[in-house]
Amino acid sequence: MSIVVTEDRGQVRHIVLNRPEKRNAMNQELLLALGQALREAASEPTVHCVVLRGEGPVFSAGVDLNELMASTGQPGMLRPFRKVFLECANLCEEMAKPVVCQIHRTCVGGALEVALGCDLRIASSDAQLGLPEVKFGIIPDVGGSTRLPAVVGLGRAKELIMTARTIGAQEAERIGLLNRVVEPDELEHATGALVEELLANSHIAVGRAKRVLDASARPALAQTLEMEVAVQEYCVAAARESAREVEQALAG
Repeated sequence: MSIVVTEDRGQVRHIVLNRPEKRNAMNQELLLALGQALREAASEPTVHCVVLRGEGPVFSAGVDLNELMASTGQPGMLRPFRKVFLECANLCEEMAKPVVCQIHRTCVGGALEVALGCDLRIASSDAQLGLPEVKFGIIPDVGGSTRLPAVVGLGRAKELIMTARTIGAQEAERIGLLNRVVEPDELEHATGALVEELLANSHIAVGRAKRVLDASARPALAQTLEMEVAVQEYCVAAARESAREVEQALAG
């Protein structure tokens, strides 16, 4: 079974993260497959809407920490690792079709950054969302620091990122991070109903309106995305230097 599965339901393509045994943690294999699935959905003229969801007990627990540590532990490896990750969020945002992220239980770290690249987010009432990166001496650098302020406002974005706090679905809906929240057993039906609202309109107009709205909300997207990775490299270098000093002190 593929690590990312696609399923067409009429004019809607469901793209499903399929690594449930690892809580859909996003490693390079999954991200490459997700990127390919998103490119195919964007280029298929019969697909008018995309739903991104996860198989198994959670939507996604975020980045695969083993791969992340490997990439940050070697100078020069951070940007290649990040590029694959960031491309998935960018593809969601750039395609001239609405992308709905269906979230259940857990959506944190890099998973939330990908979800922020989607147009609409619908979640089960038991969902938990957050960007905990600063706890580990790094920042949300695959679009989270750039996209979150446009979604929830600068003040709330600063609070969520700088405190590393995880919030529940109800609070996420209240601040605008989620568009809709429903009971867990209603999530699939509610997602379908939201998609039907989108499909009831001209798919050409919906897709182009999306592009204009995104351009208005994030006019300096390219510059801030580059700033994210530059800051991340600084944080990683600082952590590496701190670890070296501790080792020298212990050896001395």
